[in-house]
Amino acid sequence: MSAASHASSKTLSEALNAARTSVAIFDLSDRTQIEITGADRVRFLHSFTSNDIKRLKPGQGCETFVTNLKGKVVAHGFVFCGENSLWLDGTPGQQQTIISHLGKFLLVDDVQFIPRTDERGELFVTGPLAAQLLQLDEGTSAGSSIERETDSLSIHIRRVDLLGSPGFLMSVPLSQIERVKLSLSGLGVAEGTHELFELLRIEAGYPVYGVDITDDQLAQEVARTKQCVSFNKGCYLGQETIARLDALGHTNRELRRLQFDSTVVPIAGTVIYDVSGTIEVGVITSAAIEIGQTQAQASQSVVALGMIKRPSCQPETPVILTIDGKRISGKVR
Repeated sequence: MSAASHASSKTLSEALNAARTSVAIFDLSDRTQIEITGADRVRFLHSFTSNDIKRLKPGQGCETFVTNLKGKVVAHGFVFCGENSLWLDGTPGQQQTIISHLGKFLLVDDVQFIPRTDERGELFVTGPLAAQLLQLDEGTSAGSSIERETDSLSIHIRRVDLLGSPGFLMSVPLSQIERVKLSLSGLGVAEGTHELFELLRIEAGYPVYGVDITDDQLAQEVARTKQCVSFNKGCYLGQETIARLDALGHTNRELRRLQFDSTVVPIAGTVIYDVSGTIEVGVITSAAIEIGQTQAQASQSVVALGMIKRPSCQPETPVILTIDGKRISGKVR
């Protein structure tokens, strides 16, 4: 291994350890951000999302799906309630889709969609000490949103535990992203790479729209029903299908975490087989090789997300991949 490669691996391991034991930051400035204003904003958005928007008070938020008439997922993200607007925050590339989809239903409603993706970037601060770093109450609940003005800098801090530990999205003007990163680095905070973020979000089972979630999937198939769906909110677009599926008691397939004994990372679309290696039970949607805490701890394991048929969804169910003619053993996590 070259000196450069060794240094890179060491840095990656240090950032991994920081994210798990203290605090680390990730630049997620390509995330979708849309501000929604107008007197009818709450009632309107409530009618086209799967969670209960009307219950939100300023400073609160929730995870939700935007669904179509058939109950399939058009977009996935978080809605945060401010004093004078709602903010929709989601994975990259969803801005135009969301605005076009919701815009079709605007009639005489007093609602305006203001694209903010190109104006504001986001840093994700995560780890057991994230709240302490940001001088927040340790009891700050998931979905909370706080707006701060610091040195004429407008910062929105949003509690979203994308990686399974306390996490906060910091939305700041895009022109100030490097300034804020430099300030955090000066405090000794490690910055993680896109590669590391992908590994940690796959390990945590957090899906990305356009990768693990598509508009071909029903809301419950994403396996985030508890976080994203309210069954008490009343009518919304797609509600009938989602409620009927809930009454039936199960889906035909769902997103699941998987682990494989391999150093070969399967590409999206790789077929997953049952333990016999002959019956297709699903497909890989995203995957990453695990990283040891130190260079001496080289991993022989791949973690993945995959859409799995119902009979194979149970934890510890053995599964098989075939890559370049080689069988790779794994299991549902």
